[in-house]
Amino acid sequence: MPFLLTDEQKQFGQSLDALLRAAGTPAVLRAWAAGDHGPGRALWGRLADAGVFALAVPEAYGGVGPLPVEAAVACVELGRHAVPGPVAETLAAGVLLAGAGGPVAEEWLPGIASGAAVVSLTLEGYGPYAPDADAADAVFTVTGDELRLAPGPGEPSASADPARRLFRPEPGGAPVAKGPAIRAAARAAGDTAAFATAALALGCGEELLRATVAYVKQRTQFGVPVGSFQAVKHRLADTLLGLEFARPLLYGAAVELASEVSRPGAGVGSGSGSAEGSPGAGAAVAAAKVAAGEAGYAAARTALQLHGAIGYTEELDLAWWLRRARPLRDAWGTPSACRARVLAG
Repeated sequence: MPFLLTDEQKQFGQSLDALLRAAGTPAVLRAWAAGDHGPGRALWGRLADAGVFALAVPEAYGGVGPLPVEAAVACVELGRHAVPGPVAETLAAGVLLAGAGGPVAEEWLPGIASGAAVVSLTLEGYGPYAPDADAADAVFTVTGDELRLAPGPGEPSASADPARRLFRPEPGGAPVAKGPAIRAAARAAGDTAAFATAALALGCGEELLRATVAYVKQRTQFGVPVGSFQAVKHRLADTLLGLEFARPLLYGAAVELASEVSRPGAGVGSGSGSAEGSPGAGAAVAAAKVAAGEAGYAAARTALQLHGAIGYTEELDLAWWLRRARPLRDAWGTPSACRARVLAG
């Protein structure tokens, strides 16, 4: 059956695009990378007012979700504008805490939905680092069937993206929830984080391609625009194909996740509507993640080559998108790990 976004979903994406164009994200990115989170938190609040973070929070806790298709629409736009902050992690935390239920959900989920709480997290099997933990109001960690609130962000580690700093959370912290429901909620949260990261990567790649097409129309060589050269056209066409082939996989995964949420008996924890995550849904997410991640990274390589030496400069705003593409490709599931999951699924 063909799948198309509804008019309301398209308008949602267009409204976010307009909001972010007016926000001047390159300046916000530079401030965030320098440790000034004020402009980023202000933008975060405006996105929350638009309903972005409520998409992963059940209605019982002040949200409107889970709505995976709308979350994909939102994250593509946030990726297109390189919005700083732990976007995928906060959305995943909404799923994780909804699955955990109890006091921890009641304490944190309303704040996530309203934008008052920025959250990062780490999950077993996805690496020890929590992105932007220094800017987060909480960093959750899951080990086995225990959910803990980290006592601090820990020490920073090197990151290819200066506006996406990595931290190894301080160990310890008392468990805030435990039991088999935590394992199921963590699986669903991992799928959500990978899914949101795939959408961010797709949006990042789309902006890299757009900026590159605009540049090769202006840059001239031998008296003609370099965009008229056949080799340049072929490179751009290959980049476009990669992005366009990733898009239906992303929205296919969104539909799969939405069907899991609505499936009777799919809830975990407090019965709040969080999907446990079936192998089929996980494989769909992994396919979307590897396709979008590779396409976004290919767009970055194309953009760097066709921009020439200017692509290496700090002054070029596009440099922030170039630095983001590779980390997004590898975050929440490397290409090899995602391919293995697709085969297993």
